Amino acid sequence: MADEAELREQLVDAFEGADYPVSNQMDLVPALPNGPATSFESGDLSFTAMELGTKASGQQEFPYDDVDSLVDDIIAGLKDEGEL
Repeated sequence: MADEAELREQLVDAFEGADYPVSNQMDLVPALPNGPATSFESGDLSFTAMELGTKASGQQEFPYDDVDSLVDDIIAGLKDEGEL
């Protein structure tokens, strides 16, 4: 089972370097260490940033002014999809 706190930490680390405010998913790509191929893993859950864009897109409400509100919505989207 995935650990929400561990996953949240990985997401914050990956997206905190973005140039906020961000107005769409493409604004986040330059901040990712491996671009869209950046991966996130916790327990039996594993996905790339590209896969994340698909899984959580329904919960994201751009623009975002800071990393915490972005990550909150990503986590909510993963929960809604039954991933967490």
